Amino acid sequence: MVRIGDSLKGQRVLITQSKAFMGPALCECFENHGARVIADNTNPQDAPAFAAMAEAVVAQGPIDAVIANLALPSPQTRCHQVSDEEWRSVFAALVDPLPGIARGFFPSMIARKQGKLLVMGSATALRGQRNVSSYAAARGAQLAWVRAVGVEMAMHQVHVNLIAQNFVENPTYYPPEVQALEAFQERLKREVPLGRLATPQEDALFAVFLVSREVNFFAGQAFPFAGGWV
Repeated sequence: MVRIGDSLKGQRVLITQSKAFMGPALCECFENHGARVIADNTNPQDAPAFAAMAEAVVAQGPIDAVIANLALPSPQTRCHQVSDEEWRSVFAALVDPLPGIARGFFPSMIARKQGKLLVMGSATALRGQRNVSSYAAARGAQLAWVRAVGVEMAMHQVHVNLIAQNFVENPTYYPPEVQALEAFQERLKREVPLGRLATPQEDALFAVFLVSREVNFFAGQAFPFAGGWV
């Protein structure tokens, strides 16, 4: 039997935008579980640079898992005031990198009949909110892409899934200055049944579970991780 501490031993795991959003917690947690982490900081919106990075990484050996850690602060704009620029920039950050990730890493995974892609998504795709239409639409597009691609890649034994998270402590959405606001604390009590933020480590451990050797029966799934908010 493989112990949980060995579940990723020797696995090569690439984490995009490793210094942002959930990147630091993911890197630490995956390393603690034995993975050989490739903490990448290539801009996923720079398609040629990202493609070159992926080619170089794959040339050095098989990639067992890619964590698509994509984020940007959510614009707070009323739907009829969303500009074309805002719409394009949000989709450029959250959706446009996905085909490049597929082109860069899926061919070698298909050849091996082994591999995983986990998208760090948002529960905003699962519950309507005011003034976040561009962000919600982009996170929803991520979710739809994962569902379609997850089914497509399942025949190759490549597992594509998504964590639909919210109310997880991280510097992009819930930094200390936001947590300190009385209005935010009231929102936690009102909207989140568990009444608190998740720690980054809790979220990262869930990612470890989904990527581990023993977990191979999910295809195109979106897993809510939001303390009961959805």
